[in-house]
Amino acid sequence: MTMNIADHAAAAVRAVGLRKVFGPTVAVDDVSFEIQPGTVHALLGENGAGKSTVVKLLSGLIEPSGGHIEVDGQPVRLRSPRAAHALGIQTAFQEMTLVADLPVLDNMLMPYAPRGLLGMVRRRAAAERVAQHLHELDFDVDLYAEAGTLDLAVRQKIEIARAVLRAPRILLLDEPTSTLAGRDVDWLGSLIARLKAQGTTVVFISHRMREVRAFCDRLTILRNGRHISTGPAGELDDDAVIERIVGRSVSRVFPPRPADAPAFGPEVLGARGLDAGKVRGVDFSLRRGEILGVAGLQGMGQLDLFHACFGMLPPRQGQIQVDGRTVALGSPADAIRPNIGIGMVPEDRKTEGLFLKLDGRANATLPVVQRYTRGGVISAAAENAAVERAFARVQVDRRAAWTPAGAFSGGNQQKIAIAKWLLAQSRILLLFDPTRGIDVGTKHELYVLMRQYVAEGGAILFHSTEIPEIVHLCDRALVLYGGQVRGELAGPALTEQGIMRIALGGDAQRRAA
Repeated sequence: MTMNIADHAAAAVRAVGLRKVFGPTVAVDDVSFEIQPGTVHALLGENGAGKSTVVKLLSGLIEPSGGHIEVDGQPVRLRSPRAAHALGIQTAFQEMTLVADLPVLDNMLMPYAPRGLLGMVRRRAAAERVAQHLHELDFDVDLYAEAGTLDLAVRQKIEIARAVLRAPRILLLDEPTSTLAGRDVDWLGSLIARLKAQGTTVVFISHRMREVRAFCDRLTILRNGRHISTGPAGELDDDAVIERIVGRSVSRVFPPRPADAPAFGPEVLGARGLDAGKVRGVDFSLRRGEILGVAGLQGMGQLDLFHACFGMLPPRQGQIQVDGRTVALGSPADAIRPNIGIGMVPEDRKTEGLFLKLDGRANATLPVVQRYTRGGVISAAAENAAVERAFARVQVDRRAAWTPAGAFSGGNQQKIAIAKWLLAQSRILLLFDPTRGIDVGTKHELYVLMRQYVAEGGAILFHSTEIPEIVHLCDRALVLYGGQVRGELAGPALTEQGIMRIALGGDAQRRAA
């Protein structure tokens, strides 16, 4: 598949020999491609392939070191986001740009709130306009709720709705579905179809091939900062796309299940009649050597269940049990104690899982740094040796030990977040959507790591917004609806259709493992 530039003047966006360097790092190197007007164009590649850099270049956040960008056939200099906005380019970023302490309304209006003659914001008119806009998008959210109090998926939809409010001619969607599931993905698909029908050009950055197939007309693949190919989305099958993305064949995205039925050990984590947050009367049992999935539509109690099991949300009633005995988890500090041994990888690694300004070593040892301390002084040799072993296990670049975590791609950041709990010798891992925003190659590495972890005697409670991950990775799956466990699936019954039937409020059913 080669790039076919039939009519440069007709292109909504054209990149010509784009190059961007950050000191000694070449992020984008001689990248050329074009995007036709009124189409949905996917931009694919591994974490670190250059996608985010291209998005920042098109958004006016950074300027190229070489090459240039054309919009509607004319060379442009996008020196700032306002310059991009003036050309009709809007971006909904994966990394949230909302101000957490401000209401939804103020976030929707920034930085272009309508003002009166004296420069005062016309809030009533603005609120009416925003409310009408959200109504047209079929998006129900309290305009006066603080953004930081809302679920991650709702915040992502606000990002998208704000970009659409500005009536873009070119809309850049940076990993828009990484926090969305089920009906929210359908909502986005309908919105993209509507924008396309209105003549809007949409650039769709994603790691999810299912959505690329559903939404996109054409695709561009980047690898190691270079352009690999551009062409119709239907020209290559998924395996061929993945091979071009990672530069090698990934024969099976999901690791094979053990040939023999695994003999699980005793229960290591469980709940009895648990009420916490949205969770009501939940019972479950996680056994040693098992991956237990938790599925459900957004907001059905998954996050509250994980938080309760990690000491972040106090139960109203019911019990959490570890090794068959009731435990009181008043905080994460209780959960990570050696006699409990629970670690959690949260849904938002950048704000909840890591300190981005600290290096990987500090992030990895932070929960258990006292283990490497003698007389109030950290033993650098012992700490470095432990970090090196943990990083080798998750296959993260060893320079992560002394480099700020924020300097790495999302995939490597997630590896650091997981290494932290391996280093802490956690025997129970709570993984909440751990592959969000991760490329297919890194996903495969994490899948293999999960299987190795349980084969060595660990246990995993696992939630994913990607239902195929639940089906192909888990030994059993609980399906939540309305904060309750409405079904338990295992064996041949553990299918996408089976999960979605219950997740959408279908008849409750349970199957013993």
